[in-house]
Amino acid sequence: MKTLNIVTLVAVLATSAAYAQTMVEDTDGDGVYSMEELMVVYPAITEDLFGEVDANDDGAVDADELAAAQEAGVLSN
Repeated sequence: MKTLNIVTLVAVLATSAAYAQTMVEDTDGDGVYSMEELMVVYPAITEDLFGEVDANDDGAVDADELAAAQEAGVLSN
């Protein structure tokens, strides 16, 4: 029973992490997130904050940049 509880907890935590990283929808299907796409989930995001999240400064946020910002607590709704 103890093992089942641990396995269940791990599954819930893994699902929560995956959900947190997929909250933003790539509406145009280009594989990255624009300022507008991020604003749906993070309405208070500013150009400066977007630039901070866009670590490679290419004008878009990829999945790794988004996950890093979420994990660091840079983005909050």
